[in-house]
Amino acid sequence: MFKELNIPIPSIVDSYDDNKQKEIYEYLMHIINDEQQKKAYAIAFEHLGSSFNIYKSNGFKEWKTSQLKPK
Repeated sequence: MFKELNIPIPSIVDSYDDNKQKEIYEYLMHIINDEQQKKAYAIAFEHLGSSFNIYKSNGFKEWKTSQLKPK
C-alpha cells in the first residue's frame, strides 16, 4: 500500500494496527500533493532516521485534528 506513494516510510509503521496504517496512508496521500509538506516530511525522515514517528509528528497531529472538524 505504501510503496505506491514513492516516499520513504519509517519501519515502525509496519508494527501499527490496520486503522493506524490507514490513517497514516491517508495523511501521506494528503502531503504528497503539496511540495512544501512533502519536502518537510523527507527532511524530517532523513534527519531523524529510525526515531522518526509519523503518528507522533506535528504534521500528522495537525492533519488528524483538521479531519475531525465538521465540514
